[in-house]
Amino acid sequence: MSDVLRQAALDYHAHPTPGKVRIALSKPMTTQYDLSLAYSPGVAEPVKEIAQDPAKAYQYTNKGNLVAVISNGTAVLGLGNMGALASKPVMEGKAALFKRFADIDVYDIEIDCNNQQDLVDTIARLAPTFGGINIEDIKAPECFYVEAELKKRLSIPVLHDDQQGTAIVVAAALLNALEIQNKKLSAANIVCLGAGAAGIATMRLLRKLGASLEKLFVIDREGVIHIGRQDLNEQKKEFAIRTEKRTLADAMQHADVFIGVSGPNLVTPDMVKTMAKNPVIFALSNPIPEIMPEEALRVRDDVILATGRSDYPNQVNNVLCFPYLFRGALDVRATTINEPMQLAAVHAIRSLAKEPIPEEVLAAYGIEQGLVFGPAYLIPKPTDPRLKEKVSSAVAKAAIESGVAQI
Repeated sequence: MSDVLRQAALDYHAHPTPGKVRIALSKPMTTQYDLSLAYSPGVAEPVKEIAQDPAKAYQYTNKGNLVAVISNGTAVLGLGNMGALASKPVMEGKAALFKRFADIDVYDIEIDCNNQQDLVDTIARLAPTFGGINIEDIKAPECFYVEAELKKRLSIPVLHDDQQGTAIVVAAALLNALEIQNKKLSAANIVCLGAGAAGIATMRLLRKLGASLEKLFVIDREGVIHIGRQDLNEQKKEFAIRTEKRTLADAMQHADVFIGVSGPNLVTPDMVKTMAKNPVIFALSNPIPEIMPEEALRVRDDVILATGRSDYPNQVNNVLCFPYLFRGALDVRATTINEPMQLAAVHAIRSLAKEPIPEEVLAAYGIEQGLVFGPAYLIPKPTDPRLKEKVSSAVAKAAIESGVAQI
């Protein structure tokens, strides 16, 4: 980041008021009568109602539109273990996105705890306050345990956006890219560089959508995950296959798809040259991708590219997903965010890219001519106002049809 942009980012967070979010009143509190209703003695009445019927918390408090964004700061962005307090700007940013795109209220909570069981216990004790919980920037493999245990213990939606949010947006974009390249997911050789939360969750979802395990080459710091390795955790064992390939370069040969959720500059142009005809490259490391688009395009003119950056076409951004997953779940008071809801989000996002793009979105991105579905436009832009209704309603419908909606 340039010095100018760095200072602009710091100034943005510091002025005129420190931070990015604040609490606003939703009821009048001007007169003595208002105060008597808002607090003593009037507040005792909803207390008694909720004590008799806990579901009435959704009627008399903000629980039904309130999500917790929670982190212990052990895997902040691509910066690593920065600590709970240092994660707060990211969690505030997440809160701002929830409010901006889905009108969901958020408390960001930073928990100074590195023990996974203590973290689960702490979050579970906080849960009565909220209608949903978004855990964020918790390192793998602990994040898998934390999410799974919370889902067992709580009857409200729990999402680890680094897992499911990433997986949903990647899957939507990839299905569209393969359609354009005239390829089928079930037949595609897919290389995934990165076996942390995002990589594992994305591969799991692609398998649900029809990808073949034998054609998934998942790569961590030690190389290709194969059945002969003895150093694999439970999540990586799911993707151990019988193969002679051992390195990233080996796996890239004849690959139809590359998905990078790892680090900068790990893919070379020579690797791209060895990929199959009409390949798809999602280099999602931020801010520097696994290979810069211009480098890949220098050696291939038949490639479809996506990154995590807003200054290139096809930004794969979780904001296309997580606000609307929760909006749909909260609207029908879902007890969880299950697989049918996630798949519904995938198909809603990918189908929206095939519809004409609104003029207001083009104006927001300074685009004079309309974008059309194709290699440079795989998924909707984050500011597309149709996402809220389209994705949220699809998620809510899936929750109802799968039996996890309470209203």
